[in-house]
Amino acid sequence: MKDLTVGKESKVILLFALPMLLGNVFQQLYNIVDSIIVGNYIGKEALAAVGASFPVIFVLISLVVGVSMGSTIIISQYFGAKDFKNVKKAIDSLLIFLFFSSIIITIVGLLFSEDIFRLMQLPETIIADAVSYFNIILYGLILMFGFNAISSILRGLGDSKTPLYFLVISTLLNIVLVILFVKVFGWGIKGSAIATVIAQGVAFFLGVIYLNRYHDILKFSLTDIKFHKEIFSKSLKIGIPSGLQQTFVALGMLALLRFVNGFGTNTIAAYTVAGRIDSFAMLPAMNFSMALSTFVGQNMGAGKLHRVRNGYRSTLLMTSIFSIVTTIVAILFGSQIMSLFNQDPDVIHIGHTYLIIVCSFYVVFSTMFITQGVIRGAGDTLIPMFITLFSLWILRIPIAYFLSKEYGSNGIWWSVPIAWGFGMIASGLYYYSGRWKNKVVARPVRNESSEVE
Repeated sequence: MKDLTVGKESKVILLFALPMLLGNVFQQLYNIVDSIIVGNYIGKEALAAVGASFPVIFVLISLVVGVSMGSTIIISQYFGAKDFKNVKKAIDSLLIFLFFSSIIITIVGLLFSEDIFRLMQLPETIIADAVSYFNIILYGLILMFGFNAISSILRGLGDSKTPLYFLVISTLLNIVLVILFVKVFGWGIKGSAIATVIAQGVAFFLGVIYLNRYHDILKFSLTDIKFHKEIFSKSLKIGIPSGLQQTFVALGMLALLRFVNGFGTNTIAAYTVAGRIDSFAMLPAMNFSMALSTFVGQNMGAGKLHRVRNGYRSTLLMTSIFSIVTTIVAILFGSQIMSLFNQDPDVIHIGHTYLIIVCSFYVVFSTMFITQGVIRGAGDTLIPMFITLFSLWILRIPIAYFLSKEYGSNGIWWSVPIAWGFGMIASGLYYYSGRWKNKVVARPVRNESSEVE
């Protein structure tokens, strides 16, 4: 556990963010290797099926992920305030919530998976593979939630290194298994999904063993764990806006994918590959934003607002540098990177065009994300939700629809930076209004004894 309320702000944030960034690099590395193997050894139809499955999974888990973010912010604020009793209560409540949520989502997903893909107007040649992959991932959802819960709790307490170690093990295992199951055993797209579930399960159980051995406050005990309604209601107050934001973003991704589906398998495959590259390039902004939210949560809980301002400026500078470098690489070498996934010239051309259009605006995306990271860390998640939803549903989706009629798939790609631009401006204006400073939940504990009873 690390106290982020002391030390030079830029150094503290950088050292806290880097393990998270490296962990997600490994995670995206798996996704990239998985797509390369699927695209080259099974075909572009299977690659498109995997790409179609991820937005659906995102829709199903997004509300839960948002609520979990609220719990993480609560945990970081209580930890910053040295209120360890409420830290334990928030952790217990989060774990119970995630357990029951995973069961419900799995059942719903299995019942309606094929109907969902047909509603998306996925080409008939892809539906069977998409359903097969999607259903196997759902069976392992409880393991995914379990590992993500452990990682989120540790990050809320300032420990970003330990989740990295488990994630590296999981990713390397995943890569080995997907090569074995797909290339050697010939299990097709099912092999890719089974490899993912096994790797997530290993990471989860390693996390449980670690917590039980080294952290008294975080031990998993079925007899000792309790749900605390009052604490969880505070998490909901912060998490529900984030959850709704995640849900509507996920639904927006489905709407956009429906537009993409109308252009055929080549465009779907290109969108899948370009999305993998895009996600990889966005990692610095997303991880520094998460790190900044925890940093802000602890320092707002400790009443150190000046550190929040300094941390925000330092993080903006760091992520801008990352964004410029990744933009240059993606534009200059986009075709070569696309060709690693699939050799079809149309797929390569469509994907490279996406990268040229979207990657040119990574600085805009990172500025928007970092600014919202400060606001969320203070416990103000409602305004970022409205900004994101307006950017997506009022701007990006209608623009994608109308521009795609005139400019084909390129019109869909141009809707992305337009929405980012609005999100950056609106988030910046709200940040400088200062209203987010009044949303903090935890306050510094003045008594000397704050240990868990």
